[in-house]
Amino acid sequence: MTDHSVDAAPTTRRGQAKAARRVELLAAAARQMAARGFAGVRLEDIGAEVGVSGPAMYRHFASKNDVLDQLLLDISERLYAGGAEVIDRGGPPREVLGSLIEFHIDVLVTKPDLIAVQDRDLGSLSPDANRRVRSLQRRYVESWVQVLLAVAVEDGRTLADDEARVRVHAGFGLLNSSPRLPSFDEAALRTLLARMALAALLADLS
Repeated sequence: MTDHSVDAAPTTRRGQAKAARRVELLAAAARQMAARGFAGVRLEDIGAEVGVSGPAMYRHFASKNDVLDQLLLDISERLYAGGAEVIDRGGPPREVLGSLIEFHIDVLVTKPDLIAVQDRDLGSLSPDANRRVRSLQRRYVESWVQVLLAVAVEDGRTLADDEARVRVHAGFGLLNSSPRLPSFDEAALRTLLARMALAALLADLS
């Protein structure tokens, strides 16, 4: 994975402070863009939320587009790497699929602003970031597709690759809508989404 935020862990107190401020700025950007959209947020608005002046923002980011690139690369890398880790742990296909669903829901619940921004503002990425994000997303989808195909084989069913891909995309659509749902108890939301996603992915297969 490419580390798009820092080249190495900051070792000085000043470097650590700058890295911490950068994290604060990215979190503020995610909140504001989730609420108002990329076009409705200025770089100065992001800085103001955490007490950074407009000119000082350029010490951290080249532009507002740079902020969006960083946000969506981060969530795409987080999803791909986390999904790969789940699959690498191994286990029966149906259990792995359940673990993938739980992992995805955990990201949704803990990073709802990033999911909302990704869903709405993907088209505003710079060309390079767009290519990298879409590549990570395709690889994440394909990892789910392979697990779903393995579940079908395990159950003695035939499932075409294209249909498996449609099922996975539809499952993501169901899950990724959760940041926009009315307030709901978190534990109950996790359980409900997991059951619904599993049922959607396996519809007519079991």
